[in-house]
Amino acid sequence: MPLKGGFSTLKGLVMRHNNKGRKLGRTASHRNATLKSLSTALFRHKRIKTTVAKAKETRTFAESLITKAKQDTLHARRHVARFINDSDVIRELFGEIIPKIGDRPGGYTRVVKLGRRLGDAAELAILELVDFNEVANQKASEKKEQKTERKSAKKAAKENEEVQDAKVIEESK
Repeated sequence: MPLKGGFSTLKGLVMRHNNKGRKLGRTASHRNATLKSLSTALFRHKRIKTTVAKAKETRTFAESLITKAKQDTLHARRHVARFINDSDVIRELFGEIIPKIGDRPGGYTRVVKLGRRLGDAAELAILELVDFNEVANQKASEKKEQKTERKSAKKAAKENEEVQDAKVIEESK
């Protein structure tokens, strides 16, 4: 039976007008601390692995910080420092990340879905800075090169063994 004003008696059927963002199952202070730490880790490592919901929520938080940091004023630095508590990360953001982003008008991050986690079947994703994916690609290519070198060395060693183990048979005339 509806109450006055059209509200339902059942919990959860009230419409969420003007309530943006995900709650992530946390209180407001815990949610803010989570977003601050995830965005700090993102700026430090250029990519992080987390759940899809946290990645999507951190994306909006981090992109607003990057947009503010593009001004590169004292006020912008102090504003970013309210949310990022690591001075090295702030220096890296203003010194390395912002110049590389350049004139990009938004869309500084990318969310790549990975699948489900084994323990609790939570959907996982990678949140990465768009212009810094070559850092990860470079590491992956280095690992690939090392793997091919080891494979070729192993193959060469195996061929040498076969050559040494082979018996020489001479033809008789």
